[in-house]
Amino acid sequence: MPEFFPFIQGTETNRQHASDASPLLGRFRAVPPAPRSQAQTQTQQQQHLGLLSVGGGRGSVHVGYGALLAAAGLASSDYGSDSDSDDDSDDDGNDYGNNNNGNNRGCATRIWRSLRRVARNSRRTVRDLFITPRQKAVKRVVEKWWSRWGVLVILPAALAVAWCALPFPQYPLPPGSHAHHPPPSSPSDSHRVPGHGEVRVRVNFWFFLFVYYGFYNLTALIWITKVFNLYSLNWWPSTLGFPLTVSLIAILSLAAPIPVYLTPGAHYLTIHNTAWISWTFVIMAMPVAIAFCILMTHERHLGLRYSLSDTQRIFTSSWWTGKPDTLSATRDYNRRRGITGRGAAHNAFEPDAALQVAADEPRPSIPGFMQRRRRWLPASFVRFVWFCLALAVSLLAYLIGEAYAEIYLRTLPHNSFETIVYVYSWVLTVHLLDALTGWILGPPEGERVGSYPLSWIFKLYFMLTYQTYVRALYARLRSPSQFIWLQALSSGFLILLTPLTMTQTYHRILSMLGLTGQSYASYQKICTRNVFIRFLAENVSMLTFLGSILVLHFGPNKDVYPYFAFDDPDELYDFDLTFYASIVTWACEIMAGIVLRGLIRCIFGVNASVEGKMDLAVWPELLPTSVAVMLHVLQSMLFSIIRLHFR
Repeated sequence: MPEFFPFIQGTETNRQHASDASPLLGRFRAVPPAPRSQAQTQTQQQQHLGLLSVGGGRGSVHVGYGALLAAAGLASSDYGSDSDSDDDSDDDGNDYGNNNNGNNRGCATRIWRSLRRVARNSRRTVRDLFITPRQKAVKRVVEKWWSRWGVLVILPAALAVAWCALPFPQYPLPPGSHAHHPPPSSPSDSHRVPGHGEVRVRVNFWFFLFVYYGFYNLTALIWITKVFNLYSLNWWPSTLGFPLTVSLIAILSLAAPIPVYLTPGAHYLTIHNTAWISWTFVIMAMPVAIAFCILMTHERHLGLRYSLSDTQRIFTSSWWTGKPDTLSATRDYNRRRGITGRGAAHNAFEPDAALQVAADEPRPSIPGFMQRRRRWLPASFVRFVWFCLALAVSLLAYLIGEAYAEIYLRTLPHNSFETIVYVYSWVLTVHLLDALTGWILGPPEGERVGSYPLSWIFKLYFMLTYQTYVRALYARLRSPSQFIWLQALSSGFLILLTPLTMTQTYHRILSMLGLTGQSYASYQKICTRNVFIRFLAENVSMLTFLGSILVLHFGPNKDVYPYFAFDDPDELYDFDLTFYASIVTWACEIMAGIVLRGLIRCIFGVNASVEGKMDLAVWPELLPTSVAVMLHVLQSMLFSIIRLHFR
């Protein structure tokens, strides 16, 4: 039989990810593993599950988007190789042994080498966990509960508490200004003290700008950068590089407020927390704007993301045009011919004309039907637009939270019913915004963003945003009964409703209503993951709240944070009530989490802790991104209650 279409092998290559690179996070980086038999694949997957599973748990991590490929990578030899991490420690070890044998070195030399080894190991740990996360290093940390708590709970809480504990240079208020309450007969009798307290001292502007606010902005930039890492896109220009671009943005973030402070007419803007937080949001939006400009400059909204290979071009018109990018060929052809607008549309599809051109020229410049593709948007560009929308919704959640907190604090005191209404109206708002973001981010492949790691991080962001405002509320509860009511409702709803929402009947109802298109296994995986994320958010927010109460009530910044002063004799809340009732509440939350995870394991046969550890090991970038988002949200909670009055 004659071969009418002889196949000629092209120049395509099967590119694999680097041995120590992060797992495949984005849709366009999904590279299938090397071919192997089915038995080998099942054996490696079982070995991977054995690394983290408790009691042979369910392998539902493979339900998550892209997890099957990443799990195969975990079980490969690349996952087990750690030779490059240990190379630089072998030489010193040998030298240390030789020096011991000869006794030629003294105690000072041995101590110096030990310190060098500790510094080198610490540097490698920071690199493998936070800068360029590696699967084996992350797996080693999340496997044990104490190390997982240390990195995901204690570390961000300690950084946030240390940040707010930095002692401010303070100066007394000018004579005649009221520190606490206005005089009874003054014209400002109608003045209402802000919910976070009246100004008590003046602080040094330059210390605030370069130390306090500078670290806050740096954390925000790290958080945005890590989110882009999960999205598998570099937001900085390649010509400048990341260090220079971040440095320029950081300099701009600190330089722009200086003229406002030095201008007498605009000085009042610097005393408002909302103005500083809004400027931080502008700084956080700069990476998004830069990435958008880069995509537009490279015409990613008009062209293909990658050039077509020879094999792919066989099935497109680019085979006849001789151009690697069909859309670029369309633009170049129209530019040379002067065809724009209606002229391009007029010559859109003329089969006879195209055949005539093909007969006259061996390779015409452009096919006619490609003129109709000028309105086409690549899926990667649409996906980026959805990603930007998810970021905008997340920022909106914080602004709404600020408004909620301000309204509540300016209308104190409240009874138990009003407190419950405030808390659960905020809960409803956060969950609605969270659901909108979850719908944008996926996980269904081919719909909007479709990224499981991004949905993981934004779920943590919204859960932590909700928890931080509830924690700040505890400092203004006036009786133990208010703590009891809030905790009883919170734990009761958590223990009763969560298992119900995980049942197959509930999933079937959501499917019939069109609220979910996931399979039951995928839906159950998401619910179990959310339990693990909620546990992280509860513990890190409460630990930060208790630590901030201690350092701000007894530390040198007590007058800078009057919210935690607890020295108003007219109020019923005080330090003892807030601190000890919060500790009891934290213990109840831990017990409720243990009970909930036990119910889920007994009813559904899944382990929430195992699911969370699997996610962190499969996608190691989740670990540093989680720490960054936790620190940013916790800093925002503390920044919203500082009282600024500059010298």
